[in-house]
Amino acid sequence: MINRVGREIPDEILKRYGKEGYQGPDYRNGAGYKKAAPVVRSNMGGGSKLLPSLEDALRKCGIRDGMVLSFHHHFRDGDYVVNMVMETVAAMGIKDLTICASSLGAAHDPVAKLIEDGVVIGIQSSGVRGKIGEAISGGKLKTPAIIRSHGGRVRAIEEGDVHIDIAFIGASTSDEYGNARGVGGKSNCGVLSYSMVDAKYADHVVVVTDYLVGFPNLPASISQVDVDYVVQVEEIGNPNKIVSNVVRMTSDVRELKMAEYCAKVIAAAPFFKDGFSFQTGGGGAALAVNRMLKPYLEEKNIKMGFAIGGITQPMCELLKEGFVRTIVDAQCFDAVSVESVEKDPRHFEISTSEYANPMNKGAYVNRLDYVVLGALEIDLDFNVNVVTGSDGIVRGAPGGHPDTAAGSNCSIIVAPLLRSRIPTVCDRVVTVTTPGEVIDVLVTDYGIAVNPRRQDLLNALKETGLPLKTIEELRDIAYSIVGKPEELEFEERIVGIVESRDGTILDVIRQTKRERL
Repeated sequence: MINRVGREIPDEILKRYGKEGYQGPDYRNGAGYKKAAPVVRSNMGGGSKLLPSLEDALRKCGIRDGMVLSFHHHFRDGDYVVNMVMETVAAMGIKDLTICASSLGAAHDPVAKLIEDGVVIGIQSSGVRGKIGEAISGGKLKTPAIIRSHGGRVRAIEEGDVHIDIAFIGASTSDEYGNARGVGGKSNCGVLSYSMVDAKYADHVVVVTDYLVGFPNLPASISQVDVDYVVQVEEIGNPNKIVSNVVRMTSDVRELKMAEYCAKVIAAAPFFKDGFSFQTGGGGAALAVNRMLKPYLEEKNIKMGFAIGGITQPMCELLKEGFVRTIVDAQCFDAVSVESVEKDPRHFEISTSEYANPMNKGAYVNRLDYVVLGALEIDLDFNVNVVTGSDGIVRGAPGGHPDTAAGSNCSIIVAPLLRSRIPTVCDRVVTVTTPGEVIDVLVTDYGIAVNPRRQDLLNALKETGLPLKTIEELRDIAYSIVGKPEELEFEERIVGIVESRDGTILDVIRQTKRERL
């Protein structure tokens, strides 16, 4: 079938997974479903749940071939838990496993070898980078990887699209009965939002910590009522690597210019009034927008009602200075935000379901006024690609990109027109990860394009003096500088499936011709 963004989704894929092709951002609005349920075993004793090793926990959980294991990524590039667990599993001779993670990155490169060895045959994640992405793109994974947004992952677990056999939750602190938090230890990550759904829906839940505290460890992000076992290890992660190259501040003149443009767009749009809500992504230009907004807030004497995200130091500083009333946090991106969520009573931890699940009774993203996001590519229909590079290799993450773009009143993409002589604006993106109908504005260093669907925003920006252009004009500028890129050639084999946040299929990822890998 040809779905709403013009992508051909093979009928065999739709039938195999019991899915429909993408049919619009609100296609499943109001649909009902009965939530999936885990197997729960009573524990009438009050004794310790502490076990001496991960192998003991795996055996207690009945590890066997073909299971689904889940992980969270709050430690990002500093995570140790995935590799520790998977190395233990491999040493036990277990195979044919599926990893259902909130995201996977370069820290998890050893998993690529497990894919080649047949220990791992399935990947379901909100992001794939590093050698795992290369293994998927090279056709080494036995089944197509399934890429979901953060909200889409929660929906898939709650709706029963994926059932987790064993969830492993890396926790900065835990007591021996399983009350776990993201703060208070030697490896603080701030919040445990991504793992909350795993704790509720997995058949077995194992908390992995490097810092045991006395009972009860409150307020608990993960409750004792959902935890089967606790394992103490030497280190669960390196918190200094929570900040990665993907999440960075910038002093680059080009990025600062785009951030200034973006701030002017926000200030000129009709939603910029007292109590507005805001989220930004992790790229350099996107993060710089936080700082650029302050003069406009002062000029109009208004405050942000709530900020959401991925939280970083600039947003925490705005909170301290009184320009933001409340922060609701599903992920801490640096040490300052970790400290803020622990100590500031106006900085709240929320679950990823509260953040972005499109199929619950109301997620925070649906209350967003503005979201500022990045892109690897954007095409003439404003479709955005944040998963595959221009060479077709999987090396990115939708994260909350599709969720926030669909939920917000004004979604803004900030991206340079060219990266290493590769056009960001193109005729057709390699992979659609966020549909163009939910993207409102593109800000580049060569000009700003407004989606024709949003004449209200275009009218609001006409008197600002900003360099407004059509997206076709931006494409033409890019091509005039570096030329039109060659079209990729693909094999027939499908190596990945990109799900829309509501579970319909947005696009498929095909293996590139071998000479290009």
